[in-house]
Amino acid sequence: MTMTDPERIPVIVGVGQVNDRPEDPDTGLDSLGLMVAALKVAAEDAGVSLADIDSLAIVDQISFHHLGKLCEPLAAAIGATPAINYQSAAPHGDTPVRLLNEAANRIGAGEVRLAAIVGGEALRTAAGRAAKAASGEDKSYNAIRKVATRREPNYAQKHGLAAPVDVYPLYENATRAAWGQSLKDAQFESAEIWSRFSEVAAANDGAWIRKPASPADILKVDERNRPIAFPYSKLMVANSSVNQGAGFLVASLAEARRRGIPEDRLIHVGMGAAAKEPASILHRDRYDGSVSMETSIARTLELNAMTIDDFDCVELYSCFPCVPKMARRLLGWPWDRPASVFGGLTFGGGPIANYMSHAIVSMVGKLRNEGRYGFLFANGGFATDNHCIVLGSQPIAAANFPQDFDYQAEAEAKRGPVPALVEDYAGPATIESYTVFYGREGGPKAGVVVARTPDGDRTLAQVDVGDAAMLAFLTDGRIEPVGTTGEVVALEEGFGWRA
Repeated sequence: MTMTDPERIPVIVGVGQVNDRPEDPDTGLDSLGLMVAALKVAAEDAGVSLADIDSLAIVDQISFHHLGKLCEPLAAAIGATPAINYQSAAPHGDTPVRLLNEAANRIGAGEVRLAAIVGGEALRTAAGRAAKAASGEDKSYNAIRKVATRREPNYAQKHGLAAPVDVYPLYENATRAAWGQSLKDAQFESAEIWSRFSEVAAANDGAWIRKPASPADILKVDERNRPIAFPYSKLMVANSSVNQGAGFLVASLAEARRRGIPEDRLIHVGMGAAAKEPASILHRDRYDGSVSMETSIARTLELNAMTIDDFDCVELYSCFPCVPKMARRLLGWPWDRPASVFGGLTFGGGPIANYMSHAIVSMVGKLRNEGRYGFLFANGGFATDNHCIVLGSQPIAAANFPQDFDYQAEAEAKRGPVPALVEDYAGPATIESYTVFYGREGGPKAGVVVARTPDGDRTLAQVDVGDAAMLAFLTDGRIEPVGTTGEVVALEEGFGWRA
């Protein structure tokens, strides 16, 4: 069924993004200030007043967590009294796309005419202020890890799997083995994709780092590109040390026309699909793929009656290389075409949950100038949340709102058996995945093996990084460690891996 009532057709009418680079962090904008600034740019882009919005959706932020819920303060700051005003429950990377899908649904249901979605993170300013307050001593301020370890550490966290940068390498190493790649080839693919991200960012006014990096730059590990968690170095991971805000305005096609917004400025919203992995990384069926990612991508193509050949550009979420590498294979997007319109989370900037707002802003700009349709894939949590959606400079014939974008049941039906978790196992086992963690000085500080017992159960074991032979086995690429057998041995504290 094709939707023909312009009162029920959602279009993006205005976009805005801002960067804040204060010399003194005390003079910088906080996350609320960034949101206000971004929405003002979006309103100017659309030629509308923010006082007219009847829906305001906010991406949760962590950099100024003490500000609490920003619904009322933000509405007051922009002079709006929206009937619908809410903030996402958590700061997950899929949030902006979900909020866009929800706005499209409300327009399709005739509940709203003009909606605003916005987010902002000022982690760089927050870190600078924290360092000043500690007389410069708190230079290792890390809000992401701080959020991840607020509670008593669980089994995974006790083994170093606390923040996203600790966990995504498990997917990287498992997928490399599953795809039959050598370490050299897998790293080269990551570097090629990331180099193209840097080129996109260099041409984007909204990007944080606007300096191209060659594949060789990304592969070279040195003091400027130190190792983080094997096999990732600094230039392969999300850059959260930014002050960025982005937002966009969604209206019904009829409302856009009433306001006299030129048709060539309107970007049509297509249908979306979402699915999640289990919240616990140790209660997942596998690390060499994701049925929820597969389901969200396949369903989005089907819902919009499109194939990969219909898209002129894509945004494949890029917190760490394994994510766009998995997504591009499922989507069929060639590795030698840019997988971002913003510049990726390393170069464009990684403002925690709000990256995809910047991607939407950049996609709108791209489609206004060239191309027909763009595909957006968002990922959040620990490779947990997936939400895809389509945008177009032309109407999307199959789009019909409101729609149910939740495809969790379908993803669950595809999920393989989840192995039982055994926390006190000792004995023979096989490496399912692994990583090595590095300190700020570049040396290895710890490591973890995710292992499977002969009964198929899952367990964790520590890596002795002082064992040069073990470290070389896991990181030099001569032999693929995934799938090799070894032994989990009891230590004075916990359990260790022996090859």
